[in-house]
Amino acid sequence: MIKEALTFARQAHEGQHRKYTGEPYIEHPIRLVETLKTIPHTEAMLCAAYLHDVVEDTPVTHAQIEEKFGKEIARLVHELTDEYIKEKYPNLNRRERKKKEAARQANMSTEAKTIKLADVIDNTRDILKNDKDFARRYIPEMEALVEALQGGNFKLFMRACYEVQKAKLELQESRLKK
Repeated sequence: MIKEALTFARQAHEGQHRKYTGEPYIEHPIRLVETLKTIPHTEAMLCAAYLHDVVEDTPVTHAQIEEKFGKEIARLVHELTDEYIKEKYPNLNRRERKKKEAARQANMSTEAKTIKLADVIDNTRDILKNDKDFARRYIPEMEALVEALQGGNFKLFMRACYEVQKAKLELQESRLKK
């Protein structure tokens, strides 16, 4: 099932590239899976990590995920799919949407929180390295989100806290140098 999830995600994200690096998008979910393999995990978690952005970023639907991968994986992907997006909530500004999203994610399952922590770790590193201006807005959002993800795997929770705090420090230091 894990290989099928990777193949499905690779096909769904075909032609998509990471914003800053230009690498094929699938490399991001692959890194999440590698991170999850360092802690206790389930096959469903690895599958959902590969698939975590397909509903958000491709034409794939939740129904298609459930049909192909079953209820458990579909539930995890559903939990990991942002609800408070600009298209659904145009009257909310980014800060309000991110606040509501963090509150929603505080109620996710332990497994989904753990996958999301791996996502935060990977994205925080990428954004800090490649877009310091956006990072100034993004890092405080991730700080609030990591707090909401308490209850996920503790090792990844601590790594996410470390990455976010390290990013905050680096941004403060770069501001002081100006």
